[in-house]
Amino acid sequence: MTSPLEQKKIRIAGPSVVTANRTWDGVVVYRTAQQGWSTVLSDAAIVSTSDDARALLAESVADDVGAVGAYIAPVELNGGVIKPGNLREHIRSKGVTIDLLPA
Repeated sequence: MTSPLEQKKIRIAGPSVVTANRTWDGVVVYRTAQQGWSTVLSDAAIVSTSDDARALLAESVADDVGAVGAYIAPVELNGGVIKPGNLREHIRSKGVTIDLLPA
């Protein structure tokens, strides 16, 4: 995994996606191949090389559509099903874990 500030350290050990959180509600979003964002992991663009990951991350950071902290996260591919690749991403995929109080 990496953050935009650490792009020089991108190492991909397997299939990965670009993910972030929306600014207005904290919902996890995934970068799609159509240069958009989706709340569904199966819609995410899968990258397998450092160059592809770097390009997708740069595009994600540059589009500024309300997603913050875009970074690369590992995923597992099992029989065509995409699953989070580590515990942190599994927890994030379950959605917002705290109630936000109204402003």
